[in-house]
Amino acid sequence: MFPTSVYVGRRDLLRRKLGRGLALFLGNGESPMNYADNAHPFRQDSSFLYFFGLDAPGLAAVLDLDEGVATVFGDDASIDDIVWTGPQELLADRAARAGVFTTAPLSGLADALSRSRAARRPIHFLPPYRADNLARLHELLGLPLDAVRAGASTELIDAVIALRAVKDAGEIAEIEKAADVSVDMHVAAISGARPGMIEGELAAEVRRIALASGGDIAFPIILSRDGQTLHNHGHGNRLSEGDLVVCDFGAETNLHYCADLSSSFPVSAAFTERQREIYAVSLRAHEAAISVLAPGVPFLKAHQAACRAMALGLRELGLMRGDPDEAVAAGAHALFFPCGTGHMMGLDAHDMEDLGEDRVGYGGLPRSGQFGLKSLRLVRPLEPGFVVTIEPGIYFIPELIDRWRAEGRFSDFIAWERVEEYRAFGGLRNEEDFLITAGGARRLGKPKPLSIAEIEALRPSVPRA
Repeated sequence: MFPTSVYVGRRDLLRRKLGRGLALFLGNGESPMNYADNAHPFRQDSSFLYFFGLDAPGLAAVLDLDEGVATVFGDDASIDDIVWTGPQELLADRAARAGVFTTAPLSGLADALSRSRAARRPIHFLPPYRADNLARLHELLGLPLDAVRAGASTELIDAVIALRAVKDAGEIAEIEKAADVSVDMHVAAISGARPGMIEGELAAEVRRIALASGGDIAFPIILSRDGQTLHNHGHGNRLSEGDLVVCDFGAETNLHYCADLSSSFPVSAAFTERQREIYAVSLRAHEAAISVLAPGVPFLKAHQAACRAMALGLRELGLMRGDPDEAVAAGAHALFFPCGTGHMMGLDAHDMEDLGEDRVGYGGLPRSGQFGLKSLRLVRPLEPGFVVTIEPGIYFIPELIDRWRAEGRFSDFIAWERVEEYRAFGGLRNEEDFLITAGGARRLGKPKPLSIAEIEALRPSVPRA
């Protein structure tokens, strides 16, 4: 946990933003895999962690906005529990470290909320993303099940976003710690790949490094030679000479702050000429996006800079034609880049996405309906303290190529015959994490191998696995 004053300060700021009533925070419970006692690794709700810091299942908290009193609801371990789990710290002692000195059994939560409802005091709650908490809110607040999400407090959502979006020094240090471990994970994947390996062998080593750091992975590992599938979580392919591997993963610290990095590398000792050319274009797009990061600059401009650099580079390779700015405005580049350039990051790899992507990443700005552009998770102006990812990539998706070509789309901008030569290429991307500072942006964590020379330096010529 952070020092007690951090949690007290966060709750005080929340009170000032919200006014009156109660703010209700439900912690997460255990999530069974296939029966109750065989659960997935526990992960606490991020907003509960942010305001209360208590990393255990079966908890809830209420902040009385009028009185300034916080109460944590939960049950101490029984002797039956202790037999299986070992000694457990008392709830009152744990809560005190978060500056909360009022605790109550979990069964008392319903009565506390009922009294507030009877007094016509507003109860603010965040939209649930798990079915068990959806059901709990239905029972606790007497709301129809299908009305619970719509009943979430927009005031609380906006206040939480405003606070969590700006990272303090302690949070930044945690994210940098996660980034450092993540770089080690990527170096291990790049240097460890051998022809004949199953992708899962590399994924296992990556997970080992995350666990050995005292934390875990921030999200399911993406590591595949099928890089054209943006979120490919399968690890069953056997690697061969000439393959290009995309890996996208990051570590999460024991305080649950995340990093999110991507790398692309050849299974051979060096990139092929075609891989080298496409990689270089992707890297130019990556650098173009980074170059515009600064306070007050809409993140949309970083995306547009990446798209223009990509269109220009693909034109030089004969894959696109015409004016790059016109091609990007029309959306032709999205054949190769059908997603966004980055997202917010912090306690979540896609930070606060449970609170609504439009509220977090758009801040009231309209979302485009254009293919590719509509997938941007972040467009709003940047502020000092924001942590964002930069991850443009180039993908050759056979199904998309076939669909658009059959529809006769963008013939003024796309050299379809040339594109056909690349349909089996796959995809690639790089990703790094940046802190927005008062004067610009700073890369978080130690340097990740990024250039072609740096990647190839880690690719030894070795016998097959």
